[in-house]
Amino acid sequence: MPRTNRYFLPGYVWHITHRCHKKEFLLKFSKDRKRWRYWLFEAKKRYGLSVLNFIITSNHIHLLVADRGQGEIARSMQLIAGRTAQEYNQRKKRKGAFGERLVIGQW
Repeated sequence: MPRTNRYFLPGYVWHITHRCHKKEFLLKFSKDRKRWRYWLFEAKKRYGLSVLNFIITSNHIHLLVADRGQGEIARSMQLIAGRTAQEYNQRKKRKGAFGERLVIGQW
């Protein structure tokens, strides 16, 4: 059964947690964290994502963003997670998932 669609209400602040696949430490090297940060700021430029704060640990990230109601959160997370996974998998010559669980909470 597919999950229900997420609904983002404009004007709210959202806390997003994205965990690495199988709780692995895929972000333990600074090179990988820098690439994730690069794609975060690329999403900010492309889609106007309003980033309030973020932290990158070795196996998950926390992201605090504000929603303007233009779908910028979903598009941004697709870009960040997708490109980070592609680059990591190409560099490590591996296949499969990079991220596992995306938890979004409203503030």
